[in-house]
Amino acid sequence: MTGKSSEGMTIAERVAAVRERMADAAAKAGRPVEEITLVAVTKTRSADEVRAVLEAGVGHIGENRVQELLEKAPYLVDMPHQTHLIGHLQRNKAKYLPGQIDMLQSLSSTGTLAALEKAWAGRPRPLDVLVEVNIGDETSKSGIDAAEAVALCEACDQSPAVNLRGLMAIPPFVEGEKVRPYFEQMYRLFVDIQAKKMDNNTVNVLSMGMSSDFEYAIMEGATMIRVGTELFGPRQYI
Repeated sequence: MTGKSSEGMTIAERVAAVRERMADAAAKAGRPVEEITLVAVTKTRSADEVRAVLEAGVGHIGENRVQELLEKAPYLVDMPHQTHLIGHLQRNKAKYLPGQIDMLQSLSSTGTLAALEKAWAGRPRPLDVLVEVNIGDETSKSGIDAAEAVALCEACDQSPAVNLRGLMAIPPFVEGEKVRPYFEQMYRLFVDIQAKKMDNNTVNVLSMGMSSDFEYAIMEGATMIRVGTELFGPRQYI
């Protein structure tokens, strides 16, 4: 398997290039790059492409849709990795997730929390979750308002079904450094939630930054970035 992209680079070469950019951004922020987790966004990518990114050393993958996640899972069982659901979760599909994901990054309502509680009833371990914040107040995007995030985090803290790990956001698409204020706002909210009296001390994940802006996200405090195109190359649409 070569993992060749449409631009002539292998997936392994792309992974190396992204890791170098991560290290540069972390150095600019005075942070150790080791505290930043790279999640490969595998939406529309084939199982072979996902295997190639895992072979290149990326240990976390993020799927947007439950059906696509379930279809690829059998082809990846022999490769150690963690699976994140990063897209909006329809409540009626929560029942398919136990045993299939390690983290849900897109929790944004108490209704979805209730669906997870039903799906995880009797499970030996709670599900790691991130609360998704609609930091740009965009009607086209899912996520909870920043003002309501603390209450949802507190509800997670009281639920035996989930383990609150932190926050996730997809900021508005803007050019260059104009995205940084959104990341800065997310970081302030993250620190505020960390400071709240929770029953655990595992709130340590701030997932923000994608192919177009992950370096700015790292400089503003992201501990997890979600990268697709820069790892796999442009999607091929037929």
